Amino acid sequence: MEKSDKLTLPFLFGQTVEKFGTYNAMALVGEKPMTYNDVNRQITGLMRFLEDLDIQPGDKVAILSTNLPNWGIAYFAVTFMGAVAVPLLPDFLPAEIENILNHSEAKAIFFSEKLNAKIDQIQSGNLKYRIRIEDFSLSTNNQNSIIFNAESVCNQSYKVEEDDLAAIIYTSGTTGSSKGVMLTHKNICFTAENAQCVRIVHERDRFLSILPMSHTYENTLGFVMPLLKGTCVYYLGKQPTPSILLPALLEVKPTMMFAVPLIIEKIFRNRILPAFTKKWPVRQLYKVPFIRKKLHEIAGKKLMQTFGGEINFFGIGGAKLDKTVEQFLIEAKFPYSIGYGLTETSPLLAGMKVFDSRLQSTGTAITGVELKINNPDPKSGEGEIWAKGPNVMKGYYKEPELTSEVITADGWFKTGDLGKFDKDKFLYIRGRLKNIIIGASGENIYPEEIESVINNYPDVIESLVVHQKGRLVALVHLNMEELQTKYSELIEKGSNQAEQKLNEVLKEIQNYINQNVNKFSQVQMIQTHPEPFEKTATQKIKRYLYN
Repeated sequence: MEKSDKLTLPFLFGQTVEKFGTYNAMALVGEKPMTYNDVNRQITGLMRFLEDLDIQPGDKVAILSTNLPNWGIAYFAVTFMGAVAVPLLPDFLPAEIENILNHSEAKAIFFSEKLNAKIDQIQSGNLKYRIRIEDFSLSTNNQNSIIFNAESVCNQSYKVEEDDLAAIIYTSGTTGSSKGVMLTHKNICFTAENAQCVRIVHERDRFLSILPMSHTYENTLGFVMPLLKGTCVYYLGKQPTPSILLPALLEVKPTMMFAVPLIIEKIFRNRILPAFTKKWPVRQLYKVPFIRKKLHEIAGKKLMQTFGGEINFFGIGGAKLDKTVEQFLIEAKFPYSIGYGLTETSPLLAGMKVFDSRLQSTGTAITGVELKINNPDPKSGEGEIWAKGPNVMKGYYKEPELTSEVITADGWFKTGDLGKFDKDKFLYIRGRLKNIIIGASGENIYPEEIESVINNYPDVIESLVVHQKGRLVALVHLNMEELQTKYSELIEKGSNQAEQKLNEVLKEIQNYINQNVNKFSQVQMIQTHPEPFEKTATQKIKRYLYN
């Protein structure tokens, strides 16, 4: 396999194999890891298999699977031969998958048996091959002579250039429009290399992967980055439910992992906070700042043990972390780090080093990336965040006009996020430009900040603030199990008393909100939302469904 420029996946992975060939590379939790030499052999064999299927450089190959080592092998085999990977989120609906396969003109798809039903009835004119990712076998019977052999070698060598397309990532964002983000080898490799200004990754690390590999966040930082540095990555093979995740943490004892805020927020609200608030004496002591910090420090040590005892980097990204939860992590001395980025920037733009935190900041720009606030407000310093660097996407696939709307002629990418810098260039995100609500007097209202307050109310699981007929309305998804337990006697007496109590709870929540936000952000109505809100892969609520 011929290698070319430095910032390409085959070149950098080739360097890793030369240095760490006998080191462990990837494994399912509970199984024996494959070494880098093993993985390299599998990649080469799969490249030959794809050659036999007449996959050419530039062809699109989709991947629809839960996280497992063969996902990464398929991704590398496709990109190492100059073809383009099209990762699909496992929770995409069949209609979304069909649209993406047609839009990307994918010639083949790797799929896991668990997700076969999602593509069984799909019609796509370009799709010729369906390949089971578990064993790299064809699912159709007309090509039985073509089989995967890990010991086979490629028929030809491939010269992959830095600016060659490596992947098209289709976003299923909070705005409802799914766009194909074109990322080059340079985009991805630059981020994987320069993200280490936040924390250096080395061969002694152990990663536990819990986010979808098809999302740019996990793909670049939790897959490509560690596998270019000789690290071993472990996969759950299943959804990261507590019953699956907790034993895996104790077995793997990861040193590094990435998560979305919702994971650590759930742990705080469901396990940690109740221990400090259920009993009256402890609740009173918890209100004293000095004692609260001591209690948090004790809880932090227990939290470290929950994560296996050896974690020294817990990356959080994809959405804004709740302020109260972050305050706990700081006082608990838990080794968390917050990062900021977008799919269009491969993804990382800014990051914060462990134990160098500033409350609610996402840190400073990573090495090689420029950030600026465009047309900042003279008083607040706030404005849209613009970014420039080698990690900015090539553009949106088949959407030149949309691309020109977000990338200026001189290369600045308009993030669509509002933020500001402090005097040391630490970045603070206020919210999405599209989400801002303009108040009656022209003031900016940030719904995310109101939701952060609401979500700290004990009976609230999650919330969404919307603007209806000139009023701020909070939609709240309540912890009904907890409320039913708390007010079981009233429920037994009949629906009238239960409904009256629920209305009282909603009134209490409204009072709590309005006591903790500025006068422009006060809500005029609370409505219950019986089901969890629909979310993106990084657990951001799909706002467009509710506005």
